[in-house]
Amino acid sequence: MAAAPAARPTLALLASASASLGAGRRAWARLAVSSSSAGLALPRLRGRRAFAAAAGGAVMGKAGPGAVEADAGMDAVQRRLMFEDECILVDEQDNVIGHESKYNCHLMEKIETGHALHRAFSVFLFNSKYELLLQQRSATKVTFPLVWTNTCCSHPLYRESELIEENCLGVRNAAQRKLFDELGIVADELPLDQFIPLGRMLYKAPSDGKWGEHELDYLLFMVRDVKLNPNPEEVADVKYMNRDQVKELLRKADAGEDGVKLSPWFRLVVDNFLMGWWDHVEQGTLQEAADMKTIHKL
Repeated sequence: MAAAPAARPTLALLASASASLGAGRRAWARLAVSSSSAGLALPRLRGRRAFAAAAGGAVMGKAGPGAVEADAGMDAVQRRLMFEDECILVDEQDNVIGHESKYNCHLMEKIETGHALHRAFSVFLFNSKYELLLQQRSATKVTFPLVWTNTCCSHPLYRESELIEENCLGVRNAAQRKLFDELGIVADELPLDQFIPLGRMLYKAPSDGKWGEHELDYLLFMVRDVKLNPNPEEVADVKYMNRDQVKELLRKADAGEDGVKLSPWFRLVVDNFLMGWWDHVEQGTLQEAADMKTIHKL
C-alpha cells in the first residue's frame, strides 16, 4: 500500500487545493484561516454537498472489476461516494498504513480478512439547552439505512487536509466538511477549535450479509447553536433530544417498537460513555473528560 503523505508540522499550514472530483461533483476545497483562543492559526475548510446526477465517470479505489456492474442498483450519490472516497487505513494503534476505497473498506469479506480497519469520526453536537442532535440515516445509505445515530458519522479521507494528526486537526477538518454535506451546517458555525475530541474507540459491526464497519472512531463533542438544512440524500430525519428522550429511544430500540433501530457505534458510545460525558457538557468541563491516549476496544 502507498505510504501516507507527511502531515504539516503546524496548524497554520494547510495546503488543500480545489480538486476535480468527477462529473456531477463541484470542487469544494476553499480554505480560510482563523485564530483559535490559544492563538494558533486553525485552517477552516469549506464543505461541499455531494449531489451527483449520475454514477458515471472514473471509478477510484481498488474495487474489483465486476463491482460497478454488481452494484448497479445502488443509489447514484452513494455509489459515487463508495468508489471515489478513499478512507485512511490504520493499524490498531491508529498508525496510518495506507488507503482504500470506501467500497472495499465496508465489504464484510474485506473486514473479515483484517485489512479494512479505517479511521472514522462521530460528532455529538449539543445546543445551548444541552440537547443532543440525532439524525436518522437516509434509506439510500449502503450501510445501516434508516437507523438513528449521533449527529454525524463519517470518515476523514486520504487527503492532506484530513491526514493532519496534530491536535486531531485532520479529523476536525473532515467533521466540518461532513456536517455541511449531511446537515447543511456552514463552516462559519463550526469553528475547528470548538470540536473537542474526547476519546477513540475501535469496533467491528456487520450491517447485513455484504456490508459492515471496522473503524477506529474519534469521538468529537461540540456545544453550539446552529442552523440546519439537512441533505435528503444523507439524512431522513433529525431531532434534538434531552437525556430522557434518548433513554426512551434506547428503550424503543431494545423493545423493537415503532421500527426504531440504532447504529452500533452510537449504541457503544451510549452504553460506555455518553451519560457521563453529558454531565461535562452541562457543567462546561468537557476538556476534563478527554482521554486521547487510550483506544477503547469495544
